[in-house]
Amino acid sequence: MDTEIPPEEQSGYEEYRAKVEGTNISSQTLLATDYLNHFNEIVMLLDMLPDMPDMIEECKAWAPKDYKSHFADSTFSDKQLAIEAYDRVPSKYRVPFEETIGQINSVLLDGMDRLDHLIVDGAETEQLQESCRGISRAAQLLMDCASGIIHGGNRAMVQAEIDGLLGR
Repeated sequence: MDTEIPPEEQSGYEEYRAKVEGTNISSQTLLATDYLNHFNEIVMLLDMLPDMPDMIEECKAWAPKDYKSHFADSTFSDKQLAIEAYDRVPSKYRVPFEETIGQINSVLLDGMDRLDHLIVDGAETEQLQESCRGISRAAQLLMDCASGIIHGGNRAMVQAEIDGLLGR
């Protein structure tokens, strides 16, 4: 029994730990790294954007998707189990995970808005490259943080760290 998990979360957590055993869902956190694929796609587009600024429309078409919605729309083999297990993720993991996902969404949405303005204003390629790199790097570091939580960590980044990555 994990003493860091509140008693009211313990039985559902233990039940689903057994159910996810042998799947690509962490038996420690009940989270799956497959969710991060939702962000990998947009980060790859951002990396290509300086060379193909017309892809900004494709980037702007990206929208945040919560954990359960991602799996509902995915081809992940254990998608139904991932959806069900999410309600049993202990708060010690769920809270920092959701905070981190919110930070990723903010970095990406704010970043794409900024990039759109740079492109419309005819920014130099170098300025566009630098902005894309900064947004991509911040998103990737936050995704690494989310991955750490999925694998058992429980530390989210603070806003000052994110602002430092973005040069704010």
